[in-house]
Amino acid sequence: MPQGIQSIQQHWSLTGFLYRFTDTACIVLGLYIASLFSTWKGTPYYYWLAGAAGIILYGMVAELGGIYRRWRGVSKRRELISALLAWGMALLLLLACGYFFQKLTGDYSRKMLLIWFFGTPSLMIGCRMGIRGLQRTLRAMGYNRRHFAVVGVTELGFQLAKNIEKLPEMGLKFAGFFDDRGDARNPSIPAELGDRIGDLDELLAQAKDGRVDIIYITFPMRAEERIRGVLHRLSDTTASVYVVPDFFVFQLLHSRWSDILGLPVVSVFETPFYGIDGVAKRLVDILGSFLLLLLLGVPMLAIALAIKLSSSGPVFFRQRRYGLDGREIRVWKFRSMTVCEDGPAVVQAVKNDSRVTRVGVFLRKTSLDELPQLFNVLRGDMSLVGPRPHANAHNEQFRTRVEGYMLRHKVKPGITGLAQVNGWRGETDTPEKMEKRIEFDLRYIREWSLWMDIKVLLQTPLEVILGRNAY
Repeated sequence: MPQGIQSIQQHWSLTGFLYRFTDTACIVLGLYIASLFSTWKGTPYYYWLAGAAGIILYGMVAELGGIYRRWRGVSKRRELISALLAWGMALLLLLACGYFFQKLTGDYSRKMLLIWFFGTPSLMIGCRMGIRGLQRTLRAMGYNRRHFAVVGVTELGFQLAKNIEKLPEMGLKFAGFFDDRGDARNPSIPAELGDRIGDLDELLAQAKDGRVDIIYITFPMRAEERIRGVLHRLSDTTASVYVVPDFFVFQLLHSRWSDILGLPVVSVFETPFYGIDGVAKRLVDILGSFLLLLLLGVPMLAIALAIKLSSSGPVFFRQRRYGLDGREIRVWKFRSMTVCEDGPAVVQAVKNDSRVTRVGVFLRKTSLDELPQLFNVLRGDMSLVGPRPHANAHNEQFRTRVEGYMLRHKVKPGITGLAQVNGWRGETDTPEKMEKRIEFDLRYIREWSLWMDIKVLLQTPLEVILGRNAY
């Protein structure tokens, strides 16, 4: 390791151990409760074998998915969803194992397995909420409650203090702001956060007296010498010190911490679909596209017949577009125009475009021309929800004119997207329209969740009915 670079260690966590213990207990207890409501068809050995397999598989998925990391400062909903996704993935692995060992699985009671599969996550949710509630109660009573201070009267410091105040389960009480600069050089502190308590000398005195336990430094990253000076002075105390980098000066796409042999790195432009999140989104895409193809198979055949009978040319139109990480994919559509442009220049459809066929008018208005992209989703080229793919010619046209344009390709393109359900669908004949679409595309990547995907899918039919900007 280079000289002067110190390894950052992950310390053992009592809460992490408690989560591991309660998750294991929930899997065993869920299996036992399920056995009380069903008739044993096989021997008890088979059921405890299933329980052991469930514990091992869930443990593997949970460790890989980071379920046992520190959740302090993270929303309760995100923690619970992550745990449920881990259990769901473990179940799929368990079912896959059962498929390959059908001789054993035939002896299991289906009713019992269903109760176990759906009862265990309920127990997990209850335990995790109980642990969080216990932490909050103990900290409200003064146990493990600590005082924190913010060094730097900055906008970042204000936001940090507000965020911590919204999370009482962190057990932190605000001591105040400290800064060597005079009030005239600092922005005004919001009234609800109080005033500047003093300078660094005052902070050192309070830290040495034990009145401040945790110190957050919120100077801008360009103030390296100031940060070094503060750290040097604080090294004479036993307070825990954190440097909060002002990464919001960048256009963060999706940030996450990792390390390379102890050297910490933070992503600035990255995909949110890592670990369990990526697996969950892919499973939704596979199941969703498969079910939609089953439901829409007959209407799609009718559309294909109508295209063939109404105009000359192929039923389907394939166009080269950018996929994940900018790799080229072939996107399928029902042909809705008399031309099939896929060259260096592609003219977007406009209102009352003479190139659109009679059937194509209806298909484009209702977005039914996009249905063949379900095959792209099933294949893995696209997702049900994501930034809409543009023709390669348009990508080359706008990538240098709209800041952050290519970042939308850090995820798979979608059949529908956040921009489309917010009215930015159809022709993008001006840079301003494209900028607005890209704004929503990047917001989708930054704020992605499965719930967001569900909301976009539910809003899409309404947008189709309204028919805004579709021609």
